[in-house]
Amino acid sequence: MAKESCQVKEQFKTMIGGQALIEGIMMRGPEKMAVVVRSQKDGLVQKVDPVKKKTGFLAWPMIRGVVNFSDSMISGVRSLMWSAEKSGMDAEAEQETAEPSKLDRWLEKKLGSEKFMSALITFSVILGVAFSVFMFFLIPILLGDVFQRLTGCSIVVQHLFEGFCRLAIFLVYMFLVSRLKDMKRIFSYHGAEHKTIRCYEAKLPLTVENVRKMSRKHPRCGTSFLFVIMALSILIFTVLSYVLNALIPALVTLQNQNKLLYNLLMMGIKILVMLPLVVSIGYEINRFVGRHDNWFTRILTAPGMWFQRFTTNEPDDSMIEVAIEAVNLVIPEQEGADIW
Repeated sequence: MAKESCQVKEQFKTMIGGQALIEGIMMRGPEKMAVVVRSQKDGLVQKVDPVKKKTGFLAWPMIRGVVNFSDSMISGVRSLMWSAEKSGMDAEAEQETAEPSKLDRWLEKKLGSEKFMSALITFSVILGVAFSVFMFFLIPILLGDVFQRLTGCSIVVQHLFEGFCRLAIFLVYMFLVSRLKDMKRIFSYHGAEHKTIRCYEAKLPLTVENVRKMSRKHPRCGTSFLFVIMALSILIFTVLSYVLNALIPALVTLQNQNKLLYNLLMMGIKILVMLPLVVSIGYEINRFVGRHDNWFTRILTAPGMWFQRFTTNEPDDSMIEVAIEAVNLVIPEQEGADIW
């Protein structure tokens, strides 16, 4: 495995970005989205789809963040499932299970293969959201309630404690995931994605040799964006929760009389009202960082760059080849059309 070398200075900043998959990479440009996977049987396989540009109010600041984040989740799950199928993982699973279950056959018969796949993707997104709510909202709220009962602290301190618990759970979760054998390969593809984007932004030919010497860390990383969201939520959730309790005395009364109902109500408010605000602000911060390079933006990106020590690994040459192919497929015909 090649050692990571010094960062090469970028010549411009591109809006092209991607996601690591199972034995592959998804890249999204201003006009096209490409998925490239290394198949056990067919070598490199690819799928290219047009990107529908957001217009009207969907492209407004403080709205586009939630829209793009939701779109990224759906397209990410769809690409992940396609990569599992094409890489050979599904074939191995089929060998282990002699035939599809009765439920699978019934659903496919009733819905059709295309609708069945769409329903499966929707279910996967819902399951992922439910897991996130449990891990990063319910557990911190319960811990915060226990902390408040033990210490008798104020509402502000309680919500600050919840926020730090949420961030700690996220960091521990990502660290543990990064230790899993299968995830190490995905994180290596993540590193290949970053290295290739670095090479493209340095305006160097996209060759394995050039990409190999690039840094595997990138300031506009999606997982770094999640880290920013977690950190930002500590401030916003605490401030807005305090304001709500100050403006609506009934909430304080409810907290004293029925803590369970109060916690459930606050969790709903945080998910439905405050979280979209956090995502929107985080997205605008990410855009600002993506367009500027100075001491201020380097301070903003420093935690995320450190966090990528866990979410990226050095790739091998075969992974770099996949990333190069994916980037080439989404580079717009008009030069400079992808400048951020």
